[in-house]
Amino acid sequence: MMAALHSLYRKGRDQWLFQLRDSEPGVVTLTMRRVFILPTRAGLAFTVLLLVMLIGAINYNLGLGFALTFFTGACAVADMVMTARNLALLQLACGRAQPVFAGEEAQFELHVLNRSRRDRFAVWMGFQADGEPRQVLDVPACGSSALQLSAAARRRGWLPAPRVRLVTRFPLGLFRAWAYWQPDARVLVYPAPELPPQPLPSAGAASEDGHGTVGLDNFAGIRSYQPGDPLRHLAWRQIARHDPALGGQLVTKHFEGGAVAELCLDFAALPLQLDLELKLARMARWVLEAEQRALPYRFKLAQHDYGPALGDAHRASCLRALALFGQEGGA
Repeated sequence: MMAALHSLYRKGRDQWLFQLRDSEPGVVTLTMRRVFILPTRAGLAFTVLLLVMLIGAINYNLGLGFALTFFTGACAVADMVMTARNLALLQLACGRAQPVFAGEEAQFELHVLNRSRRDRFAVWMGFQADGEPRQVLDVPACGSSALQLSAAARRRGWLPAPRVRLVTRFPLGLFRAWAYWQPDARVLVYPAPELPPQPLPSAGAASEDGHGTVGLDNFAGIRSYQPGDPLRHLAWRQIARHDPALGGQLVTKHFEGGAVAELCLDFAALPLQLDLELKLARMARWVLEAEQRALPYRFKLAQHDYGPALGDAHRASCLRALALFGQEGGA
Protein backbone atom coordinates (compact mmCIF):
# COMPACT_ATOMS: atom_id res chain seq x y z
CA MET A 1 0.00 0.00 0.00
CA MET A 2 2.76 2.42 0.96
CA ALA A 3 4.70 1.53 -2.19
CA ALA A 4 1.64 2.38 -4.31
CA LEU A 5 1.14 5.68 -2.47
CA HIS A 6 4.82 6.56 -2.89
CA SER A 7 4.66 5.76 -6.60
CA LEU A 8 1.60 7.95 -7.07
CA TYR A 9 3.24 10.73 -5.10
CA ARG A 10 6.41 10.65 -7.21
CA LYS A 11 4.42 10.59 -10.44
CA GLY A 12 2.30 13.59 -9.43
CA ARG A 13 5.30 15.46 -8.07
CA ASP A 14 7.35 14.95 -11.24
CA GLN A 15 4.46 16.10 -13.42
CA TRP A 16 3.92 19.20 -11.33
CA LEU A 17 7.61 20.08 -11.08
CA PHE A 18 7.84 19.76 -14.86
CA GLN A 19 5.14 22.42 -15.14
CA LEU A 20 7.00 24.69 -12.68
CA ARG A 21 10.23 25.02 -14.63
CA ASP A 22 9.47 28.68 -15.41
CA SER A 23 8.87 31.41 -12.88
CA GLU A 24 5.31 32.40 -12.06
CA PRO A 25 4.79 36.17 -12.36
CA GLY A 26 2.27 38.20 -10.38
CA VAL A 27 0.14 36.86 -7.56
CA VAL A 28 -0.08 33.06 -7.58
CA THR A 29 -3.01 31.17 -6.02
CA LEU A 30 -2.52 27.71 -4.58
CA THR A 31 -5.49 25.84 -5.97
CA MET A 32 -6.44 22.49 -4.50
CA ARG A 33 -4.81 20.73 -7.48
CA ARG A 34 -1.46 22.18 -6.41
CA VAL A 35 -1.67 20.77 -2.89
CA PHE A 36 -0.22 17.31 -2.21
CA ILE A 37 -0.98 15.35 0.95
CA LEU A 38 0.25 12.11 2.55
CA PRO A 39 -0.03 10.65 6.05
CA THR A 40 2.81 11.28 8.45
CA ARG A 41 4.40 8.62 10.67
CA ALA A 42 1.91 9.55 13.36
CA GLY A 43 -0.87 9.17 10.79
CA LEU A 44 0.33 5.71 9.79
CA ALA A 45 0.50 4.65 13.45
CA PHE A 46 -3.00 6.03 13.91
CA THR A 47 -4.18 3.94 10.94
CA VAL A 48 -2.70 0.80 12.51
CA LEU A 49 -4.48 1.67 15.75
CA LEU A 50 -7.80 2.00 13.90
CA LEU A 51 -7.30 -1.43 12.29
CA VAL A 52 -6.60 -2.98 15.69
CA MET A 53 -9.70 -1.33 17.15
CA LEU A 54 -11.81 -2.50 14.21
CA ILE A 55 -10.55 -6.11 14.50
CA GLY A 56 -11.22 -6.09 18.23
CA ALA A 57 -14.75 -4.74 17.72
CA ILE A 58 -15.47 -7.47 15.11
CA ASN A 59 -14.07 -10.30 17.22
CA TYR A 60 -15.94 -9.35 20.37
CA ASN A 61 -18.99 -7.87 18.61
CA LEU A 62 -18.71 -4.59 20.54
CA GLY A 63 -21.16 -1.93 19.42
CA LEU A 64 -19.33 0.80 21.31
CA GLY A 65 -16.09 -0.45 19.77
CA PHE A 66 -17.53 0.07 16.27
CA ALA A 67 -18.79 3.51 17.27
CA LEU A 68 -15.40 4.55 18.69
CA THR A 69 -13.54 3.19 15.66
CA PHE A 70 -15.69 4.98 13.10
CA PHE A 71 -15.72 8.18 15.17
CA THR A 72 -11.91 8.32 15.38
CA GLY A 73 -11.71 7.43 11.68
CA ALA A 74 -14.04 10.33 10.88
CA CYS A 75 -11.78 12.61 12.93
CA ALA A 76 -8.81 11.47 10.84
CA VAL A 77 -10.70 12.20 7.60
CA ALA A 78 -11.67 15.63 8.93
CA ASP A 79 -8.01 16.28 9.82
CA MET A 80 -6.99 15.35 6.27
CA VAL A 81 -9.47 17.84 4.80
CA MET A 82 -8.47 20.61 7.20
CA THR A 83 -4.76 20.04 6.58
CA ALA A 84 -5.21 20.38 2.82
CA ARG A 85 -7.44 23.44 3.23
CA ASN A 86 -4.80 25.08 5.42
CA LEU A 87 -2.74 25.59 2.25
CA ALA A 88 -5.39 25.71 -0.44
CA LEU A 89 -6.33 29.14 -1.88
CA LEU A 90 -3.40 30.93 -0.27
CA GLN A 91 -1.97 33.61 -2.55
CA LEU A 92 1.75 34.14 -2.97
CA ALA A 93 3.62 37.22 -4.18
CA CYS A 94 7.21 38.45 -4.31
CA GLY A 95 8.55 41.50 -2.51
CA ARG A 96 11.72 43.51 -2.92
CA ALA A 97 15.14 41.92 -3.22
CA GLN A 98 18.17 44.13 -2.54
CA PRO A 99 21.47 43.61 -4.39
CA VAL A 100 24.30 41.86 -2.54
CA PHE A 101 27.96 41.10 -3.12
CA ALA A 102 29.19 37.67 -4.12
CA GLY A 103 29.79 35.54 -1.05
CA GLU A 104 26.91 37.08 0.89
CA GLU A 105 23.39 35.80 1.51
CA ALA A 106 20.71 37.07 -0.88
CA GLN A 107 17.44 37.91 0.88
CA PHE A 108 14.16 37.23 -0.96
CA GLU A 109 11.08 38.87 0.54
CA LEU A 110 7.94 36.75 0.06
CA HIS A 111 4.33 37.61 0.92
CA VAL A 112 1.54 35.16 1.76
CA LEU A 113 -2.00 36.51 1.33
CA ASN A 114 -5.13 34.97 2.83
CA ARG A 115 -8.36 36.19 1.24
CA SER A 116 -10.57 33.70 3.06
CA ARG A 117 -12.25 34.08 6.44
CA ARG A 118 -10.28 31.24 7.99
CA ASP A 119 -7.01 31.74 9.80
CA ARG A 120 -4.11 29.67 8.50
CA PHE A 121 -1.74 28.34 11.13
CA ALA A 122 1.72 26.74 11.11
CA VAL A 123 2.60 27.19 7.43
CA TRP A 124 6.27 26.28 6.99
CA MET A 125 8.18 27.80 4.07
CA GLY A 126 11.66 27.31 2.65
CA PHE A 127 13.62 26.73 -0.53
CA GLN A 128 13.25 23.19 -1.81
CA ALA A 129 17.01 22.78 -2.23
CA ASP A 130 17.54 23.45 1.49
CA GLY A 131 15.55 20.42 2.60
CA GLU A 132 12.82 20.75 5.20
CA PRO A 133 11.48 24.31 5.61
CA ARG A 134 12.76 26.10 8.71
CA GLN A 135 10.59 29.21 8.83
CA VAL A 136 6.98 29.14 9.98
CA LEU A 137 4.25 31.76 9.86
CA ASP A 138 0.56 32.21 10.64
CA VAL A 139 -1.65 34.05 8.17
CA PRO A 140 -4.70 35.79 9.68
CA ALA A 141 -8.09 35.74 7.98
CA CYS A 142 -8.35 38.42 5.27
CA GLY A 143 -4.77 39.38 6.02
CA SER A 144 -1.21 38.71 4.99
CA SER A 145 2.18 37.75 6.36
CA ALA A 146 5.71 38.18 5.05
CA LEU A 147 9.03 36.49 5.56
CA GLN A 148 12.52 36.52 4.09
CA LEU A 149 14.31 33.48 2.73
CA SER A 150 18.06 33.57 2.16
CA ALA A 151 20.10 31.91 -0.57
CA ALA A 152 23.85 31.86 -1.04
CA ALA A 153 25.09 34.27 -3.73
CA ARG A 154 28.18 32.50 -5.00
CA ARG A 155 28.82 34.35 -8.26
CA ARG A 156 28.10 37.74 -9.80
CA GLY A 157 25.13 38.37 -12.07
CA TRP A 158 21.45 37.68 -11.63
CA LEU A 159 20.48 35.14 -9.00
CA PRO A 160 16.94 33.83 -9.58
CA ALA A 161 14.91 32.79 -6.58
CA PRO A 162 14.98 29.01 -6.02
CA ARG A 163 11.75 27.00 -5.93
CA VAL A 164 9.83 27.45 -2.67
CA ARG A 165 8.08 24.65 -0.79
CA LEU A 166 5.17 25.24 1.61
CA VAL A 167 4.41 22.55 4.20
CA THR A 168 1.78 22.21 6.93
CA ARG A 169 0.70 19.51 9.38
CA PHE A 170 -2.00 21.55 11.09
CA PRO A 171 -4.17 20.73 13.00
CA LEU A 172 -3.48 17.20 14.32
CA GLY A 173 -0.26 16.27 12.55
CA LEU A 174 -1.69 13.06 11.08
CA PHE A 175 -1.19 14.32 7.51
CA ARG A 176 1.45 16.40 5.77
CA ALA A 177 0.32 18.73 2.99
CA TRP A 178 2.73 20.64 0.78
CA ALA A 179 2.84 22.75 -2.37
CA TYR A 180 5.50 24.25 -4.65
CA TRP A 181 5.96 27.77 -5.96
CA GLN A 182 8.54 29.24 -8.33
CA PRO A 183 8.77 32.98 -7.47
CA ASP A 184 9.33 35.47 -10.26
CA ALA A 185 12.14 37.22 -8.38
CA ARG A 186 15.85 37.68 -8.79
CA VAL A 187 18.70 39.42 -6.97
CA LEU A 188 21.57 41.28 -8.57
CA VAL A 189 24.90 39.99 -7.23
CA TYR A 190 27.85 42.40 -7.40
CA PRO A 191 31.44 41.14 -7.68
CA ALA A 192 33.08 40.58 -4.31
CA PRO A 193 35.47 43.52 -3.60
CA GLU A 194 39.15 42.63 -3.83
CA LEU A 195 41.06 41.84 -0.64
CA PRO A 196 43.52 43.24 0.22
CA PRO A 197 42.52 46.54 -1.46
CA GLN A 198 44.85 48.22 -3.94
CA PRO A 199 45.56 52.01 -3.96
CA LEU A 200 43.19 54.16 -5.95
CA PRO A 201 44.49 55.30 -9.34
CA SER A 202 44.90 59.07 -9.92
CA ALA A 203 46.32 61.35 -12.59
CA GLY A 204 47.56 64.90 -11.90
CA ALA A 205 47.44 67.95 -14.14
CA ALA A 206 48.44 71.55 -13.52
CA SER A 207 45.59 73.98 -12.91
CA GLU A 208 45.45 77.57 -14.13
CA ASP A 209 44.51 79.15 -10.78
CA GLY A 210 46.82 77.00 -8.67
CA HIS A 211 44.03 75.50 -6.58
CA GLY A 212 44.08 71.76 -6.08
CA THR A 213 41.58 69.11 -5.16
CA VAL A 214 40.49 69.02 -1.55
CA GLY A 215 42.42 66.45 0.43
CA LEU A 216 45.37 66.20 -1.97
CA ASP A 217 47.24 69.50 -1.33
CA ASN A 218 48.46 71.74 1.50
CA PHE A 219 46.08 73.15 4.11
CA ALA A 220 45.37 76.83 3.39
CA GLY A 221 42.74 77.84 5.95
CA ILE A 222 39.03 77.87 6.69
CA ARG A 223 36.24 78.99 4.37
CA SER A 224 32.44 78.85 4.33
CA TYR A 225 30.85 75.55 3.51
CA GLN A 226 29.85 75.04 -0.11
CA PRO A 227 27.50 72.36 -1.41
CA GLY A 228 29.50 69.35 -2.52
CA ASP A 229 32.28 69.68 0.05
CA PRO A 230 33.10 66.30 1.64
CA LEU A 231 31.75 65.99 5.17
CA ARG A 232 35.07 64.62 6.38
CA HIS A 233 36.70 68.03 5.66
CA LEU A 234 34.31 70.06 7.79
CA ALA A 235 36.13 72.11 10.45
CA TRP A 236 34.42 70.55 13.41
CA ARG A 237 36.33 72.51 16.06
CA GLN A 238 35.21 75.84 14.64
CA ILE A 239 31.68 74.56 14.12
CA ALA A 240 31.54 73.44 17.77
CA ARG A 241 32.31 76.98 18.90
CA HIS A 242 29.49 78.44 16.82
CA ASP A 243 26.46 76.16 16.92
CA PRO A 244 24.70 76.29 13.48
CA ALA A 245 21.38 75.88 15.29
CA LEU A 246 22.01 79.26 16.99
CA GLY A 247 22.87 81.11 13.81
CA GLY A 248 26.45 79.95 13.23
CA GLN A 249 27.70 78.95 9.79
CA LEU A 250 29.22 75.69 8.63
CA VAL A 251 32.88 76.02 7.66
CA THR A 252 35.20 73.65 5.86
CA LYS A 253 38.93 73.29 5.49
CA HIS A 254 40.47 74.88 2.37
CA PHE A 255 43.44 73.37 0.55
CA GLU A 256 45.76 74.88 -2.04
CA GLY A 257 48.42 73.42 -4.28
CA GLY A 258 49.51 73.02 -7.83
CA ALA A 259 47.92 69.78 -8.85
CA VAL A 260 44.41 68.71 -9.62
CA ALA A 261 43.76 65.00 -9.18
CA GLU A 262 41.24 63.28 -11.42
CA LEU A 263 40.06 59.89 -10.23
CA CYS A 264 39.23 57.67 -13.19
CA LEU A 265 38.38 54.00 -12.72
CA ASP A 266 39.14 52.58 -16.16
CA PHE A 267 38.82 48.85 -16.72
CA ALA A 268 41.01 49.05 -19.84
CA ALA A 269 43.90 50.52 -17.78
CA LEU A 270 44.19 47.45 -15.55
CA PRO A 271 47.10 45.05 -16.15
CA LEU A 272 46.37 42.62 -18.95
CA GLN A 273 47.68 39.62 -17.02
CA LEU A 274 45.00 39.95 -14.35
CA ASP A 275 42.13 37.49 -14.37
CA LEU A 276 38.78 38.91 -15.49
CA GLU A 277 37.06 38.29 -12.17
CA LEU A 278 39.99 39.83 -10.30
CA LYS A 279 39.74 42.94 -12.47
CA LEU A 280 36.05 43.26 -11.71
CA ALA A 281 36.72 42.71 -8.00
CA ARG A 282 39.36 45.46 -8.02
CA MET A 283 37.01 47.87 -9.79
CA ALA A 284 34.29 47.09 -7.24
CA ARG A 285 36.69 47.79 -4.38
CA TRP A 286 37.74 51.10 -5.93
CA VAL A 287 34.12 52.17 -6.38
CA LEU A 288 33.38 51.50 -2.71
CA GLU A 289 36.55 53.22 -1.53
CA ALA A 290 35.94 56.29 -3.66
CA GLU A 291 32.42 56.57 -2.28
CA GLN A 292 33.66 56.15 1.28
CA ARG A 293 36.28 58.87 0.85
CA ALA A 294 33.80 61.16 -0.96
CA LEU A 295 36.04 61.45 -4.03
CA PRO A 296 34.16 62.08 -7.30
CA TYR A 297 35.21 59.43 -9.79
CA ARG A 298 34.75 58.55 -13.43
CA PHE A 299 33.86 54.98 -14.29
CA LYS A 300 34.74 53.37 -17.62
CA LEU A 301 33.90 49.78 -18.50
CA ALA A 302 33.36 48.72 -22.13
CA GLN A 303 30.43 50.82 -23.40
CA HIS A 304 29.72 52.25 -19.94
CA ASP A 305 31.17 55.69 -19.20
CA TYR A 306 29.77 57.36 -16.07
CA GLY A 307 30.71 60.45 -14.13
CA PRO A 308 32.68 61.94 -12.64
CA ALA A 309 30.10 61.86 -9.87
CA LEU A 310 29.24 60.59 -6.41
CA GLY A 311 26.18 59.17 -4.68
CA ASP A 312 24.05 56.07 -4.39
CA ALA A 313 22.74 56.23 -7.96
CA HIS A 314 26.25 56.53 -9.42
CA ARG A 315 27.52 53.73 -7.18
CA ALA A 316 24.62 51.45 -8.12
CA SER A 317 25.13 52.07 -11.86
CA CYS A 318 28.83 51.24 -11.64
CA LEU A 319 28.35 48.09 -9.58
CA ARG A 320 25.52 46.95 -11.87
CA ALA A 321 27.78 47.29 -14.90
CA LEU A 322 30.43 45.22 -13.13
CA ALA A 323 27.93 42.56 -12.10
CA LEU A 324 26.54 42.09 -15.61
CA PHE A 325 29.76 42.48 -17.56
CA GLY A 326 30.02 39.82 -20.26
CA GLN A 327 26.60 38.33 -19.56
CA GLU A 328 24.25 38.36 -22.54
CA GLY A 329 20.78 39.65 -21.78
CA GLY A 330 21.84 40.56 -18.23
CA ALA A 331 20.47 44.09 -18.35
